[in-house]
Amino acid sequence: MNAYGADPRRLQARRRGRLAEGLAVVWLRLKLYRVLARGVQTGRGSGAGEIDIVAKRGRTLIFVEVKSRATLDEAIESIGYSQRRRIETAAAAFLARRPELASCQIRFDALVVAPGRLPHHIRDAWRPRG
Repeated sequence: MNAYGADPRRLQARRRGRLAEGLAVVWLRLKLYRVLARGVQTGRGSGAGEIDIVAKRGRTLIFVEVKSRATLDEAIESIGYSQRRRIETAAAAFLARRPELASCQIRFDALVVAPGRLPHHIRDAWRPRG
């Protein structure tokens, strides 16, 4: 812990995460996605969720989870079942507040980042529970 009560490793991880999200936004824009929102927080407690990036291209609205790890494989594997469910719940809350997007096709993507590698965009990374 430092003088402010924060763990320096957590602060460093948070900085890496913000950098990865910034890189992901640039990457998506280069692929002609329009970024609608970043760091969307929904709910509190067990219903809480966060969506890293919400973007749109054509009639497709994508909810993007960004992960940065030492390797791309580690980044992909770090998106677990419970995290996917929280993102789905957050996406439903986001859509409830944005009825103009209700007619869009919904997709859940992942964008993974590793040092020295280009970002890897995984379209349709998972399907929501039915």
